[in-house]
Amino acid sequence: MCVSSAQYMKAYDWLHGNGNIRVVEMSMNDAWFRDIGPTFVRCDRKPSIGVQECEVAGIDWKFNCWGGPEDGCYSDWSLDVLVAKKILELDRLPRFSHRMVLEGGSIHVDGEGTCITTEECLLNTNRNPDMTKEEIEQELMMYLGVSKIIWLPRGLYGDDDTNGHVDNMCCFVKPGMVLLAWTDDELDPQYERSVEAFSVLSNTTDAKDRKLKIIKLHVPGPLYITKDEADGLVTQDESAKPRLAGTRLAASYVNFYIANGGIVAPAFGDEKWDQQAYHVLTSAFPNHEVVMIQGAREICLGGGNIHCITQQQPATLVMDFKN
Repeated sequence: MCVSSAQYMKAYDWLHGNGNIRVVEMSMNDAWFRDIGPTFVRCDRKPSIGVQECEVAGIDWKFNCWGGPEDGCYSDWSLDVLVAKKILELDRLPRFSHRMVLEGGSIHVDGEGTCITTEECLLNTNRNPDMTKEEIEQELMMYLGVSKIIWLPRGLYGDDDTNGHVDNMCCFVKPGMVLLAWTDDELDPQYERSVEAFSVLSNTTDAKDRKLKIIKLHVPGPLYITKDEADGLVTQDESAKPRLAGTRLAASYVNFYIANGGIVAPAFGDEKWDQQAYHVLTSAFPNHEVVMIQGAREICLGGGNIHCITQQQPATLVMDFKN
C-alpha cells in the first residue's frame, strides 16, 4: 500500500498488523499507480532437475502525464516518473527502462501471448509521434513477451483524460475470454464504440488461434459530474484539467482489479447496473469473491477507477520440481 507522507501514519495505524500488507510512503503527483508504476513481467524456468523458479522484473515505461505539456492532465509529473524505479528498487527487482511513452492502463494481456490495446491511445500523436504502429507492436512484443496485438479502434466514450485506455473498455477474464463495456442504448455515444469493438473482437483470434468469447458488461448511467461535485473538487495543481459540471464520467465496471481469490470492482450508486455488474462478474469469475466498492464514483471524478489505482505484482516463487 503506497501512501503520501501526509497520510502515512493514518494508513499505518489502520493496516499495520495485517501480515500481508506493507505500508510504504511514496511521493506521487497523483494516485494512478496503474499508469506510473512498473509493468511486471515474469519468466518461469522449469529445469529438468532441482527447483522451479519464477523470475520477476519490471518495465519502467516513459510517462508524459497522458499527453505531454500540451495535452497532459497536469503540469508537474516529476514525482510520478520516479515511482516505477522506486518500487523496483524497494523489492530489488530488475528494471527495464523504456523510451516509449506508455501507461499500464493502455494494455491488457492474457498471459498466453495476446495483448489488447486501443488505437485511440497508443497511436495518439501526444504519445509516440515518431513511432509507427508496426514499431509500437514490435516493442510490445519484445518487452511483454506477446505475439499477437488486438487493436480496438477506441476506448470508452468520455475517457478523454487517457485518450481511451483499454482498461475502461475491455479486459481478459482468462485466455480466450474477454469482458467488453456495453450499452444497449443506440442513442448513447458509447453504443457505436462498443459495437465496433465487438466487431473487432468477433473477427479475430488470440495468440493461440482461439476465437474469443465476449461477455458484455453494461456501463452505468450515463453519469455526469454534478455542480456540487465540480465545486467541491480540490487540486494542488492549478493547471490541471478542470472537472466541469455536466461532464460525462468515464464510468465502467470493466475497470476492476483481480486479486488472489477476489475481484475488487467499482459501484457507482446506479442500483440496476451495479447489481447486474455484480452478477456478471460473479458468473465470469466463479472461483473469486466479487467485492463492489461503494462510492467508486469519487475515484471516477479524478478520471479513473479501481484498476487505475492498483497494480498487480507476481510472486517470486521457488518450489520443488519433479521431472
